[in-house]
Amino acid sequence: MLNLKKITDLADVFILVTATSKPHLKALAEYVWFELKQNGITCTRKSGNSESGWIILDYHDIVVHLFLEEKRKYYALEEFWTNSMQIAKSPRRKSVSRSKFVNN
Repeated sequence: MLNLKKITDLADVFILVTATSKPHLKALAEYVWFELKQNGITCTRKSGNSESGWIILDYHDIVVHLFLEEKRKYYALEEFWTNSMQIAKSPRRKSVSRSKFVNN
């Protein structure tokens, strides 16, 4: 996560996520969207798709960037936002059951 509060009005936080494949990328985006919606948090804008290798879910103050590894390296948002403060770096987590996803 990158804390952007003091350097831009775009968002307070960017959450950066790396997927290992196009299906994984799609599943991660669907999972985030579904779980947040279940908790009453609505995505205001979605950009990209698994074919592009980069999906953005905009929740106003929090923006979730989901990448394939090669796209994350190419766009290097952590380097671009060098004045931000990295909040946390999470270890890889186990896969989540596909049955939890809902098509939107």
